[in-house]
Formats: sequence, C-alpha cells, structure tokens
Amino acid sequence: MKLLFVCTGNTCRSPLAEAIARKFAIERGLVDMDIGSAGTSAWDGAPASDGALLVGIERRLDLSGHRSRQITRALIGDMDLIFTMGPHHLERVEALGGEGKSYMLTAYPAHEGGRAINDPMGGDLEVYRATADELEAEIRRVFDRLAAERVPGAS
Repeated sequence: MKLLFVCTGNTCRSPLAEAIARKFAIERGLVDMDIGSAGTSAWDGAPASDGALLVGIERRLDLSGHRSRQITRALIGDMDLIFTMGPHHLERVEALGGEGKSYMLTAYPAHEGGRAINDPMGGDLEVYRATADELEAEIRRVFDRLAAERVPGAS
C-alpha cells in the first residue's frame, strides 16, 4: 500500500507525518507500506525545517535525508491513499486526480469534515511538538482503521 502525506511546503507537517507513519508501520510489522510526502507549493529539494528536524530527533525520527517535492498528477496517480493537512491541500490533490482516495488526515475515512492540522512554520519548538503530538494521534487512528479493514473482525 502506498501512502502520501501532503502539506504546503513539504518541510514541516508532511515530513513529520511521513516519518511518524514509517515508525508506526515498522512497529506494526507492515512491511508492504510505501510512505512518502509532498507539498502543494513545495520547492523541490528543500530539507525539513529546523523545528521538524529537532522534534524528529526528540522522537527518534530521522528527517535528515528528507528533501521536499511538489505534488504532481503522476505522483498522485501512483498512490493508494493520500492524507492532507488541510482543506486547500485536499482540493489541490483532488484537482490533480486524487478524488476518491484522498482525505483530510483528521477526517479519514470520511470525505467530509475534519479540521486542519496546525502549521508550525515560524513557531517555536513547543508549536512543533504540539503539531507532532497531533500528527501522532491522527496517524495512529488511521493505522488502527487500516488494520481493522485488513483483518476481518479486528477492532
């Protein structure tokens, strides 16, 4: 299964989400997951922000090799599920062909509702920590749902 996390610049929220999801996939033994991230307004090749790197280090998430990338129709077409950080990201992903397989992270599995994940860009380390906490809770919920869908009778 191929998962993609999308934010604006692909330097804060989506790289953190990607790293968190990879950690959860490893912890759950989901070796068939291919997890990535991209941005709706990303500069290709930018590293993760300092705040994302530092919070990643605190949580044993390695973002040192992250390089941002712009979402494209081809990238979206290659994904099974796409999770966005806000409604404007969802609109952009759907405009590029992601309709029916893209969701706001906080709304999954519904196609409506949810709330945006706070953008920590420009904030202090506490803002990044709060965003990472929110991402961990939402991604854990997504993985629980995916596990329940994969295993009949699981909760």
